[in-house]
Amino acid sequence: MALILIIDDDTNFCGTMESLILRMGHDCLKAETLKQGMELLTTRDVDILLLDVRLPDGNGLVLLPEIKEKSVSNPEIFIVTGLGDPDGAEAAIKEGVWDYIVKPTSVKQTKLSLTRALKYREEKKSKKQTVAMNLDRIIGDSPVVKQCFESLTRAAVSNAPVLITGETGTGKELFANTIHENSVRSRNNFVVVDCASLTESLLESTLFGHKKGAFTGAADKRTGLVKLADKGTLFLDEVGEMPLSTQKSFLRVLQEKRFRPVGDSLEISSDFRLIAATNKDLDAMVKKGTFRQDLLYRLCAIHLRIPPLRKRGGDIKQLAMFHINRLCDDYQMPNKGFEQVFFDTLNAYHWPGNVRELFNVLETAFVASGYEKTLYAMHLPREIRIQVAKASIQKGADSLDEPENSLPSFKEFKHLMEIKYLKQIIAENRGDVQTILKRSGLSKSHFYSLLKKYDIKI
Repeated sequence: MALILIIDDDTNFCGTMESLILRMGHDCLKAETLKQGMELLTTRDVDILLLDVRLPDGNGLVLLPEIKEKSVSNPEIFIVTGLGDPDGAEAAIKEGVWDYIVKPTSVKQTKLSLTRALKYREEKKSKKQTVAMNLDRIIGDSPVVKQCFESLTRAAVSNAPVLITGETGTGKELFANTIHENSVRSRNNFVVVDCASLTESLLESTLFGHKKGAFTGAADKRTGLVKLADKGTLFLDEVGEMPLSTQKSFLRVLQEKRFRPVGDSLEISSDFRLIAATNKDLDAMVKKGTFRQDLLYRLCAIHLRIPPLRKRGGDIKQLAMFHINRLCDDYQMPNKGFEQVFFDTLNAYHWPGNVRELFNVLETAFVASGYEKTLYAMHLPREIRIQVAKASIQKGADSLDEPENSLPSFKEFKHLMEIKYLKQIIAENRGDVQTILKRSGLSKSHFYSLLKKYDIKI
């Protein structure tokens, strides 16, 4: 029995769909607003979502990324609307929805589509249970990362080319390596080609190898990376940096699995599996003529999108604990504890450099803490704390400009600011009461009464 959620303010449509769903033997939930719907999606194991576009508190299409990020079960999504919009249909399909339905819709056709979606979901669940994957190196359990695991599993059991996209520092090479390690090619080489670091003149020689004397400086014969990846995986990092001339040559290699080393007259073969990664928009590059469309088609039989760190919810705490514990092991030190404000600061930062930047910042904090047993916000780099403080102040100023009904009472606001102030000053002075009293101007009795009032520990 499946659970189907309808988010729609059209009572007639909701009634018709509820009747159909119950006749099909499934359970049904209804919500008239996006807010009500999100509450259900974040707490209930929903299998299928029927989502209207125009709702009293927003646009369903606009909310699709948030639904995929925050829903606990990643349901199959049907967009249902009274106004057909080709651009809206395109946007919905790009977000991975199952179907785009225009009202009024045939009950028979809707039933058929729901049945197909549920069958697909059951097969996907059973396949996930039968495939044993080693994902120990990928830290996090946020909904967006769990969605990546589904694509990763499909890629691991396939031999098809994979395109991994994501911002710089999101861990594209880690995901590529994980696909390789879980594939039938895991006993053979995982060969990395950094397209961004190679000049156009050297790229073909590096990929395909060269014969001795093929060009000035070619003193010896060299085996290319494509051949080294034979029976294994070839990973093209930053494939968007590959010159157009090389793209044409590489397209033929992908099709034929044969190539000619530079300066050689004989072709050789290589049975490699291709994974490519980029932080660029290859579709936009195709439109500009800087990337070949036929090559793009061949690269992305499976497309894995890695989310930026700022979209990964509670993963930051897990990543921080994992990396600090690893540093403690490397330096042969006891594991450190963490002050809550340390995590609060990490969560409040935007992380433009993603996981790579987070790990660099954590190493800086680790070194700054020395042999201290606990990591405090004060151990973090000043520029991080400054940016977080500025953002917090700006957010507070913006909240004062919001409509009257969104403001807390003066008493509530005062309490919130007192708690925030106390936690911050304790963190900055590492619990040194004398320094705190001097900086705050509070008397000792007043300070301790506030700690007791808000149940704050030093």
